[in-house]
Amino acid sequence: MSGSQRKSLYLIIISAATLGFALVADHLKWLPDSWQPWATLVLYLLPYLLVGAEVIWEAVSNIFGGDVFDECFLMTLASVVAFVLGEYAEAVIVMLFYQVGELFQSLAVARSRKSIADLMNIRPEYANLEENGVLCQVDPSEVTVGDTIVVKAGERIPLDGIVIDGQATLDTSALTGESAPRAVAVGAEVLSGCIDQDGLLKVRVTKAFSESTVMRILALVEDSADKKSRAENFITAFARWYTPAVVVLAVLLAVLPPLLTGNEWNTWIMRALTFLVISCPCALVISVPLTFFGGIGGASARGILIKGGNYIDALSKVETVVMDKTGTLTHGEFCVCEIMPHGISADELLTLAAAAETYSDHPIARSIRSAAEDLPAVDPAEIGAATEHAGRGVSISLGTDQVYAGNYRLFEEMGIATDCETGIGTIVHVARNGVYCGWLRIADELKPEAKPAVSALRSLGVKKTIMLTGDLRTVADAVGKEAGIDNVVAELLPDGKVAEIETLLASPDRRGSLVFVGDGINDAPALALADVGIAMGALGSDAAIEAADVVLTDDNPQKIAAAIQIARKTMRIAKQNIVFSLGVKIAIMVLGAAGLAGMWMAVFADVGVCMIAVLNALRAMRSEY
Repeated sequence: MSGSQRKSLYLIIISAATLGFALVADHLKWLPDSWQPWATLVLYLLPYLLVGAEVIWEAVSNIFGGDVFDECFLMTLASVVAFVLGEYAEAVIVMLFYQVGELFQSLAVARSRKSIADLMNIRPEYANLEENGVLCQVDPSEVTVGDTIVVKAGERIPLDGIVIDGQATLDTSALTGESAPRAVAVGAEVLSGCIDQDGLLKVRVTKAFSESTVMRILALVEDSADKKSRAENFITAFARWYTPAVVVLAVLLAVLPPLLTGNEWNTWIMRALTFLVISCPCALVISVPLTFFGGIGGASARGILIKGGNYIDALSKVETVVMDKTGTLTHGEFCVCEIMPHGISADELLTLAAAAETYSDHPIARSIRSAAEDLPAVDPAEIGAATEHAGRGVSISLGTDQVYAGNYRLFEEMGIATDCETGIGTIVHVARNGVYCGWLRIADELKPEAKPAVSALRSLGVKKTIMLTGDLRTVADAVGKEAGIDNVVAELLPDGKVAEIETLLASPDRRGSLVFVGDGINDAPALALADVGIAMGALGSDAAIEAADVVLTDDNPQKIAAAIQIARKTMRIAKQNIVFSLGVKIAIMVLGAAGLAGMWMAVFADVGVCMIAVLNALRAMRSEY
């Protein structure tokens, strides 16, 4: 509990005790009759001012600031007029219950902010800067790109960089929401905000502190409150018109019946005050934004960074999910996944292929060389002239032999028969001196979470899943079939993804939102164009965080469904609070106008409705999905 919250609690306790004393004194008539009226006024005025001075001051300040019709104004008006009419106890009760409700709401907001506050704790306090072999602790903002920092076991990595010495296991849960540790060694990229669990690392800084991963995440979450959903905008607009309207109705209720019927003014004024207290819109004004804040906080704890309530609104209505293939459904890294030798051993086939790809920088060539790292290497002196056969493969002289590695087109040209294999990936055929030696399958493997992720989307009622890729049709179809994708669009040019999304957005049959999911590196235009752009595993990508509306801090596609579930739960709670708050208030306002609900019941009903709505709103921050 904060200092201001403790202060409010103490004032409430003291005011309640003082009010109790005033009620007893008023009932027992301890003082002479000539003193009794003034003494009673003072006894009630003391708890009133203790608990209500701050509210009165805020109401007056808001009036001079141009914001007249707020809850402080309503409570001040109702309680002051009650005092004037001699209803001292009711006046104090109005303020006392109002402050109880405010304290409860403050505690609820503090609780909903906890997940955001926990996220804010990832901001590093210092960096160990190495200069001329000497370490000194400095503020991370003082470290420049290219500097070397040292991260000790148990410390948080302060800036993004590349490991140049040492190895360690990193706790990435603060960024990704996942508890699985990550091992890093020389050459690995590390992100600020992770915790070094067990080793000493020397890191060369690659980004200034202001551009580091941790600062971009903090800025993203802090700014999320500025982007309101339609429900939040409705509440803001509603309150702007609702409060003046109920004040006018209260005035009419106080004035018209006595003028038209000749009834007592005090009775109708008290009914009007009761009407005002009941009408206070604090349950709506507080609980609905709190719901969205809780949803954003709960999502962030899962490593799902949502940039604002408007995207929660859009996510809750998802009808179509469009996904990039490479890096989203697949790992985005080529590897040798199958070796089929002919007449030689698998190791010999792989060695020949790696030798043939010695001078190539193509991703497939790198994957073959990587797969052959543990095998005895060919003597570089034996590798002679290399020839690049554009779009077909390569050939080299290896001692007295001529080795070829490439696709079936290259081998057709040379008249060498091959095994025609189909399936996911690229087939690299190998021949030596015109004799076929076998083939290797190079594939960007499907992530193990991809198929469950698509299945989860379908179970949530997503009507269509689409995969977009520039890859060959045969490869794309195989990946799409294995993942369970509804439609596959392959062999797209760089601008093809944007054109496909534009076509989908313009479809006359479209009803719900369209989501595009990409790896955030080359998908920025498509991410920006979709109703909701989700960048996955893109903590290190500036383009992703700028263009996407939702950032998944790891590369698990199952979090797409989790984000939709969080959004739907948040919207459901927000709608429940709107219907419940308005329904109860309208019912009790009618009772108050009819004289069937007194001031005490009105105050209790107002605070009670608010508390129930706030408690319901807090459910949005629970992220058990």
